[in-house]
Amino acid sequence: MSQSLSPETVAIVKATEPALAQYGEAISLRMYERLFQDEAVRALFNQANQGKDGAQVKALAAAVLAYARNIDALETLGSMVERVAQKHVGFHVLPEHYPIVGAALLAAIADVLGKAATPAVIEAWRQAYWHLADIMQGREAAIRRSIESAPGGWSGWRDFVVVQKKQESTTITSFVLRPKDGGSVIRHLPGQYLTVHIPQPAGPPLTRNYSISSGPGDDSYRITIKREPGGTASNWMHDRVDVGDAISATPPAGDFCLSERPERPLVLLSAGVGLTPMVSMLEAIVGHWPGLQVDYVHGTASSGTHAMDQHVRDLARRYGGIDVHTFYSRPGAHDLVGTTHDVTGRITVDWLRDHTSLADADFYLCGPLPFLRFLISGLAGAGVGIQRLHYEFFGPAAEALAA
Repeated sequence: MSQSLSPETVAIVKATEPALAQYGEAISLRMYERLFQDEAVRALFNQANQGKDGAQVKALAAAVLAYARNIDALETLGSMVERVAQKHVGFHVLPEHYPIVGAALLAAIADVLGKAATPAVIEAWRQAYWHLADIMQGREAAIRRSIESAPGGWSGWRDFVVVQKKQESTTITSFVLRPKDGGSVIRHLPGQYLTVHIPQPAGPPLTRNYSISSGPGDDSYRITIKREPGGTASNWMHDRVDVGDAISATPPAGDFCLSERPERPLVLLSAGVGLTPMVSMLEAIVGHWPGLQVDYVHGTASSGTHAMDQHVRDLARRYGGIDVHTFYSRPGAHDLVGTTHDVTGRITVDWLRDHTSLADADFYLCGPLPFLRFLISGLAGAGVGIQRLHYEFFGPAAEALAA
């Protein structure tokens, strides 16, 4: 563990906050330009999030700014540190990668800030970077030890085989993955994701995170993927990957998880393919927590885009404590309220207040960022405390946290 930062270092880092607020994205972009000159480092990143307007650039800029603002109160960044540590474990980021990233970050600060990046500023940021890096590496090592010591656990990339492919809607398909070596898998926490390598005919594999949509088990994982317009990985999975094909994955990761012992009613809120971790939670609840009251509330465009509906309703019938509520924002010609869905429109806080246990339930949310912004702020305004709001989003975590 690194020593505490000196008051002088803290003061210099905090003094750079205005410059980071103005030039943070330029620094991030320059850092990634430097990093990606190394193909091995480039392969660690989801390239769909890169580029001048990429989410990862914005996310890093927001994270660096947050670090500068809170460097004298790092406990306020605990949730962000945990999310990033989980991402690093998923992408198999190792201690030997930290010097490469640190050098690129310091060089980018010098490049963009020019004369303002004095030797004292660069040295302060060098110390600040390694202080945070030590914290991150300690947490990542602890996560890896826990995974490797568990039944079915492993380290790094492991080969899996697609044993089932099922079209769930016009835009969403599920893939069941089993280890190629025939061994068991570590039981994931409901809500976690797999990081997968998708092989390509030329060049390095694509790296993506996909939520696990099955309940915890010992022999396989199910990932459920939406076809995104122009999405290289999602279109490849839908069109080119079939039963018998190989995909490699790191162990399940992520801190958006169902409580190990849920004690309050649950409201599972999702939109679009955000239902994937919720279905994993439902399967776990059916198997382990009889009597728990659950409201499963899902929004999508229409029956054509509605994935896993019958599976969810079958789980609800088996369990008895699950109430299913479906919203269609753009119903098709044959969609009828009371038959295919319950409400035409989008999920609102007023509806949740009238139909769920707003005063005492735990709320789990997953979906596009506008969906999360709207409902998280609305629920907080309606009196749902932050300790009862749990959420997952698609794309880099820091940007959404900052938003």
